Order: sequence, then structure tokens, then C-alpha cells
Amino acid sequence: MSTSVGLVFFIGAIGLCVIGITGIVLSRHLFRMVLALAIAEAGANLLLILAGYRWDAVAPIFTGTAGGQAMVDPVPQAMVLTAIVIGVGVQALALSLVIRIKERYGTLDMQEARQCMQDDLDDAGGVTPSRSRERPAGERPIPAPTVLNSTGGQHD
Repeated sequence: MSTSVGLVFFIGAIGLCVIGITGIVLSRHLFRMVLALAIAEAGANLLLILAGYRWDAVAPIFTGTAGGQAMVDPVPQAMVLTAIVIGVGVQALALSLVIRIKERYGTLDMQEARQCMQDDLDDAGGVTPSRSRERPAGERPIPAPTVLNSTGGQHD
């Protein structure tokens, strides 16, 4: 394959990583965050494979080739196989946590679930929130604004 095809693969791998990280950062939906994690993982795995691949080389398992021919580096391939196994485990754990959150709190919105979890922790610890979420802090009314007159002094 030519180097332009390799460049397309590298751009695609980096694009997958960026899409996945963007999805993790910007999404509030927990299941979408797990899917974005899987996309970012696929991009990282593709980058690792591309880092060890040589376009004009042969696989190192072929022994009937000429001794002077270049071979593909097998270490990134082994790393990607390990990363895939670890990634499947992480995704299974994340999905099981998402299912438990949905069963317990009835929502997959991260902010709502976080608030429900905080309320549960407060109830379990016997702690009341330090201030109301509906009113601003403090009990004093907001002072009236002061107006400056034309000479620069304050006018009441």
C-alpha cells in the first residue's frame, strides 16, 4: 500500500480517538459515554497497529521467506490483543454499572444520577445539605444599588 493510504489510516485512527474523547467529555448520558469510550479505544488500538506496521514487510510467522526481507513488528500486535481483552472487561464493568444506576435511580443522565447518589449519601450519613438548592446563600435581602451623581459622589 502506498503512503497516502497509510496517511488516511492514521487520520482515521486519530479521528476515532478525537470522536471518542469528545463524546466522553460532552455527553451527559451514561450509555453514550460507554459507547464513546469504545470508539476511543478502537482508535487507540488502530494507532498502535499502524505504529508497528511496515507497508513493504511480511508477517514474522512466515519462515519460508528470504532472510533479508523486512518483517512487521509483532510487539504492537500483542499489545493490541491485550488492550482488546482489557477493553472488553472495562466495557462490561461500565455497562453493568450503567444498568445498576438505571435500576436504582431510573435515569441515565449523569447529573441527575449524581444528585440522587449525593442525596442517598446524605441520608445514609444523617447529614443535611448546608444550604437550600432553591435559594441563594444567606438570609439577607440584596442591598439596593448605589448610583453615582455627576460629580462622582454617591447619590442615595
